Amino acid sequence: MSELAAVLFDMDGTLVDTEVLWWQTTEEVAAGLGHRLTRADAGEVVGRAVEDTAAHLVRVAGRGDVDGVGADLTAGFFARVEAGAPMRPGAQRLLSALERDGLPFALVSASPRVVVDSVVGGTLAHVPFAFTLAAEDTPRTKPHPDPYRAAAGRLGVPVAACVAVEDSPDGAASAEAAGCGVLVVPSLLEVPDGPARTFRSSLTDVDVASLRACLPAPRTGPDARGDDGSARRPHHP
Repeated sequence: MSELAAVLFDMDGTLVDTEVLWWQTTEEVAAGLGHRLTRADAGEVVGRAVEDTAAHLVRVAGRGDVDGVGADLTAGFFARVEAGAPMRPGAQRLLSALERDGLPFALVSASPRVVVDSVVGGTLAHVPFAFTLAAEDTPRTKPHPDPYRAAAGRLGVPVAACVAVEDSPDGAASAEAAGCGVLVVPSLLEVPDGPARTFRSSLTDVDVASLRACLPAPRTGPDARGDDGSARRPHHP
């Protein structure tokens, strides 16, 4: 078993119950563009960066501009988050366990900095994150691997020694592409299986040992390295 060096948490839908707030915001902005948001839009909304969802709304509505729609989404989401967002079940217990064990952990979000700072200054104000990463902090955000690679680099640990905790398809794809072990606790969308993904129904079932189990020993052989040089890992059922 590899040694767990750090845990990297997604924010929306993973630590705090904000995915519903993001959906409500997108629904409201979409209605203003003359588009009724449905389940068919979910893949372009849940776990997506603001600019991605804005581009989708402009495309399906056939009106508006991405920058303007993105600003409306950010403002609406921020207002809802400022009103308060509860933590997800089991999140506080897991964070406290990591703190007791002295394992570093950070927040890696695809939300805008203004939203991340609102949540970290409110609901998560008591949580001693090593740092927080927002959408603006890397050249590309999720589903690209940039955020998780950047987080491991800031911690000074190998990305393959990190476990990312995610709830969405884009977030899981980002962490897996970076080379992390991934613990998936789905919220609003089903997340497909993947070679580095372990699934749990809730954080209430997760402890530090569970996180360590997401980091099996690297395979050996000619296909044991990923495109970025990180070790590929078998999936834990």
